[in-house]
Amino acid sequence: MKNNGLNNAKINADTFALIEKLKENHTLELSEYEYLIENYSEDAAKLLAEYAVEKRKAVYGNAVFIRGLIEISNICKNNCLYCGIRRGNTNCERYRLTEEEILSCCDEGYEIGFRTFVMQGGEDGFFTDDVLCNIISKIKEKYPDCAVTLSMGERTKESYQKLYDAGADRYLLRHETANPIHYGKLHPQELSFENRMQCLKDLKEIGYQTGCGFMVGSPYQTNRDLATDLKFIEEFKPEMCGIGPFIPHKDTEFANHKAGSVELTCYLLSIIRLIHPGILLPATTALGSLDDYGREKGILAGANVVMPNLSPMSTRKKYELYNNKLYTNAESAQAKAELAARMESIGYEVVCHRGDVKK
Repeated sequence: MKNNGLNNAKINADTFALIEKLKENHTLELSEYEYLIENYSEDAAKLLAEYAVEKRKAVYGNAVFIRGLIEISNICKNNCLYCGIRRGNTNCERYRLTEEEILSCCDEGYEIGFRTFVMQGGEDGFFTDDVLCNIISKIKEKYPDCAVTLSMGERTKESYQKLYDAGADRYLLRHETANPIHYGKLHPQELSFENRMQCLKDLKEIGYQTGCGFMVGSPYQTNRDLATDLKFIEEFKPEMCGIGPFIPHKDTEFANHKAGSVELTCYLLSIIRLIHPGILLPATTALGSLDDYGREKGILAGANVVMPNLSPMSTRKKYELYNNKLYTNAESAQAKAELAARMESIGYEVVCHRGDVKK
């Protein structure tokens, strides 16, 4: 591994020492994560990205895994203060995909080349265990070589077990923040930090490949909060982690809050890759929504997953979690060739198999 002496000379000695320690040991103290965040610099980011890419290539080579995202409903019983599909947003045009529409998305996705389908939605009471289990089992029966990922919010352990038994392989549940006080500032009282963490624990215990994650630059977030998130990820050992910059939505109380930083998000992606070299790490839609080259920047910082949209075109704009969410061009599953070309332009190859986590 070459060392760029010019860059390293511009990084303060303590920061450089912590980056080297993280690279070798995959762990830092909470205060050390906080120091890295507080002392962000372009040169430190470049060095972290260099090391993160080295670690990722050792595990996954130049592969970028693609997942077909199906946004099955924007109906949600919750009223999270930052979310555009929150229950209290009366301007949201609601929809719910039928079983036939979901299976049709999978048919189209399989033809395009997708081997992982991600069903994501608000906490919509229509999607009971029986309804979801029926859909999952039909997908797995028709496409046994595919993985099914769910991102359907908080459920009981018994519910998660039923969905797993029906064939679900992975579950994404962002923890949003590992600080319970901060969690309370982003969510209504009926949602609890303790329950969110219990759900993540339950998913792990059942055997899911489990994903957590957080927003970078969310309201009231401090550097200490971000460091706490990194320490949580280190200790929880998720198979997947989705982080992206906070982007406000016009119909929430945080409408005027500034968006998070693409650069800091990429910096944190590199750190997470060094914590867990085999983790599945998406370059999220939020990155691409804030920056035309956000996806590419995420990959170059150590990410290795992208999730183009397979949802019906008629519903994509309605699943607006934040302002100006991307859903066309390279963000669209139908434009896989464009996405592949963009990844190839930075030296990476889009891969269509399941792309399971490697320990």
